[in-house]
Amino acid sequence: MVKVKSSFFCQNCGNQSSKWIGKCSSCNEWNTFVEEVIQKSSPIEKLISGSLIKSAKPQLIKDVQPLVSQRIKFLDKEFNRVLGGGLVQGSVVLIGGEPGIGKSTLTLNIALSSNNKCLYVSGEESDEQIKLRAERIGGDMDNCYLLQETNLQQIIHQANQLKPQFIVIDSIQTIQSETVDSSPGSVSQIKESTSQIVKYAKLNNIPVLLIGHINKEGSIAGPKILEHMVDTVLQFEGDQHHIYRIIRSIKNRFGSTNEIGIYEMTSKGLIEVENPSKVLINNHQELLSGVAIAASLEGLRPILIEIQALTSSAAYGTPQRSSTGFDLRRLNMLTCGIRKKMRI
Repeated sequence: MVKVKSSFFCQNCGNQSSKWIGKCSSCNEWNTFVEEVIQKSSPIEKLISGSLIKSAKPQLIKDVQPLVSQRIKFLDKEFNRVLGGGLVQGSVVLIGGEPGIGKSTLTLNIALSSNNKCLYVSGEESDEQIKLRAERIGGDMDNCYLLQETNLQQIIHQANQLKPQFIVIDSIQTIQSETVDSSPGSVSQIKESTSQIVKYAKLNNIPVLLIGHINKEGSIAGPKILEHMVDTVLQFEGDQHHIYRIIRSIKNRFGSTNEIGIYEMTSKGLIEVENPSKVLINNHQELLSGVAIAASLEGLRPILIEIQALTSSAAYGTPQRSSTGFDLRRLNMLTCGIRKKMRI
């Protein structure tokens, strides 16, 4: 009989404690510890590697065999740019964003526009719903396999049978491992499932794209250690009332974190924006006051951005400054310098 163990986890940072404490010693947050039941077993180890896990032995760097194909390149140039030139073999990429921003559309578009065999695992939508989105997006459906499953052991078993070139999991908060006896989305489940997925990706040289939900603070839901376990963290953001979306790299072990990709959300899915300056600048026929053009360097690509200012008389003594898409504290510093030096 397997021994059942109970432990307490911080819902903010994932810190573990053998007993309940009011204040977390790691993140200093109050009343964040929740009790979760942990049940350890070992059958998943055989599924990950196909055999028993062998003990690691030290070896010289010159004796390490490099990968034959280091990166998987997609037809999506913006996604390749953010990743640093393509998807590295055996890497794990975490994509986070607000609900309804288009994370599933982005990953499905990547899977359909690739010439590589892909396993698309969905724990939130049915196969029929994904098929409707795939027909709307278009693309090659001959290399994309759908799997509606939330059990991690079954996902790894099916991946061993199919042997895809990369895997998409939507989303990590819905995956449940049998080694942890707690509900999906809990700190221990996310931590254990991600750990097993990373181990599977490294041992089999199969890259994995993970979709992650975000909490009300805007960070990816789950323990903070989740972002440390993966190789790349991408943030997919934008206004749901506008058609443009931006994907930026927060962490990337195989490329720069300064690159951004810009997409346009249409009825046929996400379309790459090859010339961002054309989108970010309005073509005014006449000269307008309060409009300035600024140049910004995002990675290796210069982008021209239009900045618009609007002023009106204040009804009370102290005027108020506000900004959209720009840091308010930086705006106040710039206006202070303009008033001091230029006397405006």
